[in-house]
Amino acid sequence: MNLKGRDFLTLRDFTTEEITALLDLAADLKKKKQEQIPHRLCEGKNVALIFEKTSTRTRCAFEVAANDLGMGSTYLGPTGSQIGVKESIPDTARVLSQMFDAIEYRGFGQSIVEELAEYADVPVYNGLTDEFHPTQILADMLTIREHFGKLAGIHLVYMGDARFNMGRSLMIGCAKLGLNFTACAPENYFPDAALTAECQKIAAETGASIVFSSDPKTAVQDADVIYTDIWVSMGEPEEIWEERIRLMKPFQVNKELMACAKDTCIFMHCLPSYHDHNTKIGKEVGEKYGLDALEVTDDVFEGPQSVVFEEAGNRMHTIKAVMAATL
Repeated sequence: MNLKGRDFLTLRDFTTEEITALLDLAADLKKKKQEQIPHRLCEGKNVALIFEKTSTRTRCAFEVAANDLGMGSTYLGPTGSQIGVKESIPDTARVLSQMFDAIEYRGFGQSIVEELAEYADVPVYNGLTDEFHPTQILADMLTIREHFGKLAGIHLVYMGDARFNMGRSLMIGCAKLGLNFTACAPENYFPDAALTAECQKIAAETGASIVFSSDPKTAVQDADVIYTDIWVSMGEPEEIWEERIRLMKPFQVNKELMACAKDTCIFMHCLPSYHDHNTKIGKEVGEKYGLDALEVTDDVFEGPQSVVFEEAGNRMHTIKAVMAATL
């Protein structure tokens, strides 16, 4: 399957067969990495990494993947470039296209990464926007496939606020690959109607299902995967924290909820997670609202059903596959 020169902005742009091919390539590259077999498929190429939002997993995954492929990488942090300040997005795209073979963007609106792709002469990769997080979904799907040996028919329940990048992107990924997707959230915290209708149309072709629920214990009854994310991003007003915690508390992933799912159910999280008080944010918010943990309890996060660190590791293998396939 030839994906050379393609942008990677959202999984909506790729067919089921193309996504599966990327997962197969990621699995092959992961095996080579584990067996210490060199795979410098992009020798001499370079990628620009624009990070308007900081990151641990995404940055490390791109840098290590690039190095393994024989590529150079240049990190441009929140103050490391003039994008949108002294230089327009179109001008930035055209300048970087003269020096790099690919551009990654992690930041705010999807319109920014799409504008970069419009004006760039090289592939552009979405490392995260407010609306979509496609590299994370590839890693999630590889992790699920490794554990269950398949994707079609697997039931994934996303627990929490499903209006933004993770809830939306998981719905797309499940629809494309034939998984049954349930978003379990308070009323009005589901993906928007237009995207939902688009995914339902895809699901009708792949055999997937899309369900919305506000009853956590009912939603997870036959779940193979329970997935969650942080409830509030830092920088949002304090009153948002109070309201969101009140609404989301019934949707916390804890041992009681996990017990309602299949015995073989796994727990997933895109990270970082506030599962204890061992972070500055987790401690401040937990103490203020009288909570030992936020979106997931520590016994689940650290328990035998949790695959969060394997999932994090697969970010690198899937990102490597995207770069190798498009370059």
